[in-house]
Amino acid sequence: MQTIYKTDNGILSQKEGFEPDIWINLISPNVEELTEVAEFYDVDIADVRAALDEEESSRVQMEDGYTLILVDIPFEEIRNDQRAYTTIPLGILLVNNAIITVCSDDTVILNYFYNNRMRGFSTKKKMRFVYQILLRTTNMYQALLRAIDKKRSEIEKRVGTETTEDKDLINLHELETNLVYFATSLSANKVVLDRLTRYERIKQYPEDKELLDDVIVENRQAIEMTNIYRDIIHGSRELVSTIINNRLNNVMKFLTSITLVMAIPTIISGIYGMNVSGKWMPLSTVPHGFTIICALIALICVLALFILKHRKML
Repeated sequence: MQTIYKTDNGILSQKEGFEPDIWINLISPNVEELTEVAEFYDVDIADVRAALDEEESSRVQMEDGYTLILVDIPFEEIRNDQRAYTTIPLGILLVNNAIITVCSDDTVILNYFYNNRMRGFSTKKKMRFVYQILLRTTNMYQALLRAIDKKRSEIEKRVGTETTEDKDLINLHELETNLVYFATSLSANKVVLDRLTRYERIKQYPEDKELLDDVIVENRQAIEMTNIYRDIIHGSRELVSTIINNRLNNVMKFLTSITLVMAIPTIISGIYGMNVSGKWMPLSTVPHGFTIICALIALICVLALFILKHRKML
């Protein structure tokens, strides 16, 4: 889908065709839309469709007449019937009198702009627009990182209670996987930001430089948050795994103790059930001998339970 926007006196409006100082937003574009943009602005079509490849790495690529900026942005998806987070490439092409964004999915980062919720947004100030997109990206990373940490806190509240399940261990693994994606993408974006600090192809204003500095600071903070949360989740996952294993060990210990106690009457009744002369069996001729034997069995079982309890085996 191709949508063209332009700001006039701070008001954003859609346009029907190509004109100066516009923003062309391509969301999962088809071949015709890619070809049209590439031919009109004399851009290599491979660079226009670069953001549609999920394996593309973040970079700044300068060509004759245009510049390609590829960054990874956070994206929400459904994985294993649960809300999860990953990253997808976002392509930003700086061409003559226009800026082109290309993404495989609609993202809240860009609709923040075309819904006219960004203060000071102008399609004429291309570098400021780029920095605003990057700032919005880092803010989105931080927001999702806080959401991940909140999920981790909810799981930790159940640790040690009867509601702790194997599913919690799987959820922590999913959260840790999300953080791996974030850490990789944020580190790659950091390289792009470092490259943009030396970018002088397009005129930049002093406030643009300040905005870029803010983006670098926020990106660094997001990287630190990712590393901290990943270490915490790793420890939480090990804790939950240990608790579940310990609970299983306690169950096995309990079952072993019960089996040991139940073996006592089995052994005694097995001995008295042997096919030998009754006169050689103790208490076989004594009145109420069966009752006495049962009482002795119960006494031995109680004694065994007491010993196991004392040794914390039960």
